Amino acid sequence: MRNLLLVPSFFFVESVVERRKPLGPAARRAGWVGCNILLSAIPPEGKLHLVTDGFVHSVRSVRAQYDRTRPLSGLSAAVRGWTLDVLRVVHQLGRERFTLQDVYGFEAELQRLHPRNVNIRPKLRQQLQVLRDLGFLRFSRRGSYELSYAQQP
Repeated sequence: MRNLLLVPSFFFVESVVERRKPLGPAARRAGWVGCNILLSAIPPEGKLHLVTDGFVHSVRSVRAQYDRTRPLSGLSAAVRGWTLDVLRVVHQLGRERFTLQDVYGFEAELQRLHPRNVNIRPKLRQQLQVLRDLGFLRFSRRGSYELSYAQQP
């Protein structure tokens, strides 16, 4: 085995599931609808590497990674979807330190993912606070944030 990845169930939110077209009328299971799991939409914290390029990670390190993410499981599904989408956006920035304005750059994408929310900017600020409270982020000064720890593959 070269690579093995574990994704805790609480990382499977609506934005990581892509609905497929229903099977055609000639199919044995006509009308059945499947889905794809978009691994690229899961933030790094949700990808627990058990084996990487043939290297087996220690049970201790995998458990430590899981324990850091476990507080997310206590959030309701609706809140957790937003929280994980914002965390994914933070990682898309590609740096450990970032500003609120950087995150606002993803406003249109988050509006598309959450079309019923008409207050995207306040929701972003709220979710950054949730991520701070859960230990994923630190506020360094007004409008500036940093990841609390670097993700290791």
